[in-house]
Amino acid sequence: MQDIDLLIINASQVCVIPGPSGPQRGHGLGELGLITNGAVAVHTGKIVAVAETANLQARYRAMKTIDAHSQAVIPGFVDPHTHIPWMGDRAAEFEQRIAGATYMEIMAADGGIMSTVRATRRATHDELVADNLPRLARMLQYGTTSAEAKTGYGLDKLAELKQLEAIYRLHQLQPVELTPTFLPAHAVPAEFHGRTEAYVQVVIEEMLPAGAVWAKEHDLTLFCDVFCEAGVFDVDQTRRILEHAAALGYKLKVHADEFVGLGGTKLAVALGATSADHLVHTPDEDIAALGAGHTVAVGLPGTPFGLAEGDYTPAKAILDAGGALALATDCNPGTCWCESMQMVMALACRYMKLTPAQALVAATRNAAYAIGRGDNIGSLEPGKQADILILDTADYRQLGYRFGTNLVHTVIKKGQIVLAPG
Repeated sequence: MQDIDLLIINASQVCVIPGPSGPQRGHGLGELGLITNGAVAVHTGKIVAVAETANLQARYRAMKTIDAHSQAVIPGFVDPHTHIPWMGDRAAEFEQRIAGATYMEIMAADGGIMSTVRATRRATHDELVADNLPRLARMLQYGTTSAEAKTGYGLDKLAELKQLEAIYRLHQLQPVELTPTFLPAHAVPAEFHGRTEAYVQVVIEEMLPAGAVWAKEHDLTLFCDVFCEAGVFDVDQTRRILEHAAALGYKLKVHADEFVGLGGTKLAVALGATSADHLVHTPDEDIAALGAGHTVAVGLPGTPFGLAEGDYTPAKAILDAGGALALATDCNPGTCWCESMQMVMALACRYMKLTPAQALVAATRNAAYAIGRGDNIGSLEPGKQADILILDTADYRQLGYRFGTNLVHTVIKKGQIVLAPG
């Protein structure tokens, strides 16, 4: 018998979420590799084996055993698009939207993103860290074990670097692993109103090099993202920013087609971006490009829900084209203050018409590939990091079926129990 650190036994279902390599694509989305009466063996923070309980009990002797009788076991959720960290809230704008104002109208009137920018610029590094720790704690409670975290509420060099430092510190202080993204091209700041091209030059000539230096000092690879949208950054500006970022060693992401389909998704594929996110009003030719390329499409159903809009990411068309689809919260103070990937899955089942199995894969394996970490997290395959959720239900389908509650019982991160009842 082999000695190991942890053995989970008697699970009603173990959802391995396998794949030969890469994300699950097209109509292959939803393969769970489900094992009934399953078990998971863990040693030194890694998955050692997954099989039926009797099989693993005969092979391994564990320092700790968890009996998951009548409970499903799945990988930890990966949230590949969040706007943590930020300061303040925009509850007043929520009221404005209910009264009829649109998101873009509020933004054009110096509200929206700029409201959060002003609060974030005023905050100290310590205040920014302290204010965002509770958000990450809630994400962990709802089962998120890894997440992307963006800047984009600084919009000047010093404030953007302050956000990067806050992300780095938040990563160190709590269990949710954070993958940083540099997003100085999130909006045009008030001081550059009417001078978008001048701000683009500042991003290219000053901010991207500063972010690259920060990444080198911290021995990290940064993503660079751009909000490619009408009234923000057009396709040409987005291309120039991302091409300069790639030359500096950044990996690439794009906010695209949230309100208008400008061609940002097709650009993301052409530049080899890791993901293109939002994709609500995506043209047919851009959807076809997703099927032919390697860029992961990230749907954010909490955002149109938060804006009370009727259009959602066209999941069926993306899957029909052979694309890879992931899900994320878009957790942010303006349009979608939601820390729960479980809620996102419930929305995706209803409004994107995903099955619970498809939504689960999109929130785990495919989401991991959307932040460039699919080789290490997002499934329960042997050799991967032991990020595991034990659910308070015997059937994984409850995740898409139920909403507004928390079905996570136990959270295991890198083989260690980080959240458990009591």
